[in-house]
Parts: sequence; C-alpha cells; structure tokens
Amino acid sequence: MNTLKLTVRDVLSRSSFKHAKVVAGKEGLDRQVKWSHVLEVKEFDALINGGEMILTTGVGLQLDLPSQLMYVSRLIEKDVACICIEVGPYFKLIPPEIIELADKHAFPFIVFEKTVKFVDITQDLHTFIINQHHQMLSQLDILSRKFITLSLAPNGILKILQELNQFFRHNILFISDDTKPYYYPSEIKELEITIRVHLERSPSINTGQKFLMLKDQKFAQMPVSGLGQIWGYLFLEVTEQLSDEFPFLILDRAALAIAQILLRNRTIEERKQNNEDEFVRNLLSGRSFEQEDLHAYLPSKSRNTYFRVFIIQMKTFETNLGEEEWEEIKLQRSMMIRSLFKRNGFFPAVASSKSEIVIIASFIAADHLIDETNRFSQIIEHIVNIKDNTFIDGTRCTFGVSTVYKEITEAKKGYKEAEDVLKMRESGITKSYFYEDLGIYRLLLLVENNGYLETYVQDYLSTVFDYDLKMESNLFETLCVYLECGGSKKETADRLFIVRQTLYHRLEKLELLLGEDFMEPSKRLALEGAIMTSRLLGNK
Repeated sequence: MNTLKLTVRDVLSRSSFKHAKVVAGKEGLDRQVKWSHVLEVKEFDALINGGEMILTTGVGLQLDLPSQLMYVSRLIEKDVACICIEVGPYFKLIPPEIIELADKHAFPFIVFEKTVKFVDITQDLHTFIINQHHQMLSQLDILSRKFITLSLAPNGILKILQELNQFFRHNILFISDDTKPYYYPSEIKELEITIRVHLERSPSINTGQKFLMLKDQKFAQMPVSGLGQIWGYLFLEVTEQLSDEFPFLILDRAALAIAQILLRNRTIEERKQNNEDEFVRNLLSGRSFEQEDLHAYLPSKSRNTYFRVFIIQMKTFETNLGEEEWEEIKLQRSMMIRSLFKRNGFFPAVASSKSEIVIIASFIAADHLIDETNRFSQIIEHIVNIKDNTFIDGTRCTFGVSTVYKEITEAKKGYKEAEDVLKMRESGITKSYFYEDLGIYRLLLLVENNGYLETYVQDYLSTVFDYDLKMESNLFETLCVYLECGGSKKETADRLFIVRQTLYHRLEKLELLLGEDFMEPSKRLALEGAIMTSRLLGNK
C-alpha cells in the first residue's frame, strides 16, 4: 500500500536531494507529496491546492520576521507538504522563530546547502508521480476485476473482504441492516459490535464516504448503495496515514461489487417473498398448499413447536404508488418484520399487503411457557416506536394476536381471532392485543353473525333503551356503572358524579323496568352479558 503513496521521506531519499537537509518539522516527514511547485511570489493562495512540495530560492521570504512567519503560516494552512529553500543570495539563514513554528506544526522545512536545478527536481518528481498514478490506476483495475470475479463466487462478500484485507493489511467489515455481519479477520467480532452500535445511535449522519473515529480507532467509511438507497457500509480500520483518495477508490470498487451481490440476492428474495406471501395467504384462507412450501417457510414440526397469527394493520398508506415502488416497499417491509421476529426467537412466515402485514410466528417452547406473551409485546413496542421510516410508521399501526396453535391447518382460525382483536380494539372494547384476554367476548363473537345477539340485547335491555330515548335520560349508563361497581351505591354515585339521592331515584326506575330482582346473580349475569353484547354490536 505504501508504494502507492509518495511521502516527504521518500522524496528525500532520491538522488536530487542528496544535498538537502531537514532543519525543522521532522515529525512531518510522512506527509504525502502530491506534486511539486516552484514558488517565487508573495501572494500564492490561488496557486496552491494542498499536498505540494514547494521549491523556492527564498525570494518570497525576503521580508521582516513577522511577514516571514505569516508566509510560512499560510503555507501550513494551505496544507502544503513541505518547503524546500535553496540557501544562497536571497536567503542565507532560517530564523529560530520559523524553525519553532515548523516544529510545532510538523511542517518539514528543508534547505539545499548547494545550488540545485529546480527543473531537474520537478521533472524527476513529476515523472515519478505520473508513473505512480499510472501504477495506482493499474492496481485499481486489477482489483476491480478481482472484485467482479469474486462477486460471482459463493460467499462472495466475505471473499471480497479477504481481498481488501490482503491488500490493505487492515481490518475490514461490511455492516448492513441484515442481522448477519461480514468481517475479516474473524477475531474482530467486538469491532463489529462497536460499529453497529455507532450506526444505530447516529443513523442520520452516517451517509457518504469519510474518515471517522470510534473509541480512538480511525476508519474509512464507504456506503454500499443500490436502487437509490444505502444497503450497508464498508469500514476499513486505518492504523497509518493513508492517501485521502486511493483507499476510497478501492473501497468504491469493492462496494460496487458487493452491491451487485446484494442486488442478485434481492431478486432472489423478491421471488421468495412472493412465493411465501402466496403460501401464507393460502394457509389463512384455508386453501390448499404445496407440502414443499410447508418445509420451506415453516420450521420442522416437533412436539414443542407452536405458532400464533400476528396481524399488523396500517391505518393509512400512500395509494398513488407505481407497481415497482410498491414492490420495493413490500420487500423492505417484509424483510424488516422478518428480521425483527427472528431477533426475538421466532420463525416467521410473512405476507404483506398495503394495509396489513400478517405473520405466522412459529416458536419452540416448553409446556409452561406456551402462553407467554412478553416477546410479542416487545415486538409491538418496537414497531410502535418506529418513526420516519419509509416502509412502516409505527404510530399508525395497530395489532392483533391470536391464541396459541399447534396444527398449521388452524391458521385460518388464528387469523380470524387476530382480526377479532383488531375489531375489539378499534371499537374501544379492549386494550389488549391478545385474543385470550377478550374474555366473554370470545363467546359473543362466535354467534355474532346469526342474529341471536340482537334478540338477546332487546330481550334484556329494550325497556331501558326505550326509556332513555323517550325521557332523554341516562339510565343505561347508570346500570352499566352500578354493575361494574358490584352494586356499591357510594362508588357508583362517585363515578357518575351525582348525589346519593339522585342515584336512588334512578335505581328505583331500573327496578320498575327490569324487576326488583335484577341484581340477583342469574339476572345480573344476563344483564352484564347483554351490555357487553350491545357494545359489541355498537348499539351504545
């Protein structure tokens, strides 16, 4: 790697510098020399780009000491590699103040103790730099071809990292949203964790190629992009001064080859996702499916394997999307959800539409942990906290989770349960995401569509509804609160914000309408069921 970078130290070893002497700034001999420039003027700001070796007879330094110090300071600010002065009629002595300034900034100050031809020096250096540049381009072309070849090989990403490691002799990593990291050599796992934490903490500032410091370690960062978005980053650990340009040129070629691998994998993933989507939809609708799909998308059946059906419903979605845009969102959304469920120990099969995502979340559990819901709750919390994401807005999502099943043929039933939870949450009847928490509503939902529920409500509550409608009163609310309070008159009055005497008057009305024994256990249970049913039907 160092052979492709010309430093001040390298220049001093050339024959044209055999009479040169470093009088200051020796700590800066590893500065890169990008070009040489003969400078004999006082105003040079427009002539300097940075990285030049300045050759001068000292005409520009025939000034008073403050002006000389300002002249050298401006060279340092312009990031000049070094200055070489011919000791002679124009400049005979280097003031100690200038030596101190050069030492402070590690800015090499070189003098020629004998007359030299600047034209010979510039010709020699420029020929070397041009040849070096040609060698760099040749090396870049060779590496590019290797990267392309490796991109077609099995486990191509790791092999590209190995090639980069062999060239730079430094640690190299590729980090993406995928849970699987790539790094070489294998013992730098902790380094991978450090970088991933950095990316997760500062996602918005990690775009573009740049050098960055993490825990006193310097890295060259190169984004890997495709289809208008960043898929991951290459990180090269830097332990020595490198050219700002060449390592990024190589990393860019490697990033392009990795992007080609990811694009091919993406095409395969799209095809797989479409097949998985169809398979899941077939299960949820009770249609037939291929047995080979069962083995492809679900874990092997065992005594301790179970599943729940998990629905994510999105309230709004941009409908003015082209087919390609939607396919991209669908794939990214499915990949994101699948990765989230896998990280929480599930084996997910995912189907995604514009308004909902359905996951058959298989898991392995001991008998006493079959009904455990903590991991599902953690997933819900994670999604709710997703904001400013192109694919999912957690603030506009709601969730429904079925009970636990073992036989995959019951996926249709689980899907209906998860839908029922969504319906109950939408109506405000329940705050839980889990079907097993619906209580008596589980029974009511089973007979919801056969007309019995309407009749049941009318049989038990019609007199109260009719009275409220006629008298513009609120006996139904009083009845609901009174039952919820277990017949406690004080608690009921407090919750309704009425005086005890008003409550007594309302209870007398209820006894006339429902019978004096309406608080007897059997009748009370029937009334509570009718109230729940009325809420289910949306009557109140």
